[in-house]
Amino acid sequence: MVTDTSPLVVDSEIITSSLDDPEKFAALFDRHAGTLYRYISFRLGPELAEDLVGETFLIAFRRRDAYDVSYRDARPWLLGIATKLITGQRRTEVSRYRALERQSPAQPVEGPEEAITRDLTAQGSRTVLLNALALLSRGDRDVLLLVAWSDMTYEEAAHALDIPVGTVKSRLNRARRKIRHALGGVNPLEGHDHG
Repeated sequence: MVTDTSPLVVDSEIITSSLDDPEKFAALFDRHAGTLYRYISFRLGPELAEDLVGETFLIAFRRRDAYDVSYRDARPWLLGIATKLITGQRRTEVSRYRALERQSPAQPVEGPEEAITRDLTAQGSRTVLLNALALLSRGDRDVLLLVAWSDMTYEEAAHALDIPVGTVKSRLNRARRKIRHALGGVNPLEGHDHG
């Protein structure tokens, strides 16, 4: 059986059709596994990412009959499940940030002068940023990374985390303020306003 992964078929239709034909659920994996892998890998490292992507889809498959089909895009739902799984790995996540903070970043080999300058500036902020991420509360870090890393709107992040949009905005504001303070007043998310 060929699974329809064309962008014309929305996620909610795939989920609904998978209730009668479970194999159709594979189209969601094809569409969103890469996004979930990158998100989980950034937060916990590639060692755990593959397993948690699989676990996310297993949970989603088991709960597909409860999916709210008014949401055409399943990405917030899937990232919400993944975020809850990451929560169970909080120590691993914080340890990862601490370990990355201790590693010396690779030096740029060659390239235009502007790229080298940009890379050096980013590497100088890297340690501070990783430390600031580790110090954020779980809720603030979840919102910040969903909006900044996964490029979600406030509404999508609220849906993913099952919290009000106002809570997303306040957590994001608090996280941005703490990160900006840690970076010496530089806003790392300038231009990432998804409201």
